[in-house]
Amino acid sequence: MTYVVTESCIKCKYTDCVDVCPVDCFREGPNFLVIDPDECIDCTLCVPECPVEAIFAEDDVPEDQRDFIALNAELAKVWKPIIEKKAPPADADEWAKVKNKRGMLER
Repeated sequence: MTYVVTESCIKCKYTDCVDVCPVDCFREGPNFLVIDPDECIDCTLCVPECPVEAIFAEDDVPEDQRDFIALNAELAKVWKPIIEKKAPPADADEWAKVKNKRGMLER
């Protein structure tokens, strides 16, 4: 099993999760993070660090977010690793509670 970043991360891109990852499995896109399923060791350390609760165990991904399992795997192959925490986007707090952000995902 691996962990998966879901829709809540879009346009927020807080990187608190990156700081605690012991295997550097996070990948960074323009306005979203993903977890590389081939690198993730299922340690759970990232889950409580996410302020928007965007990270789930693969088996626990909500039904309406299941497509993010494949999306994380796909984008992890093309996005570069992120290994240090960065400041979030200036408007991240404004996007934190917004729903239905899939169309805003930048690849």
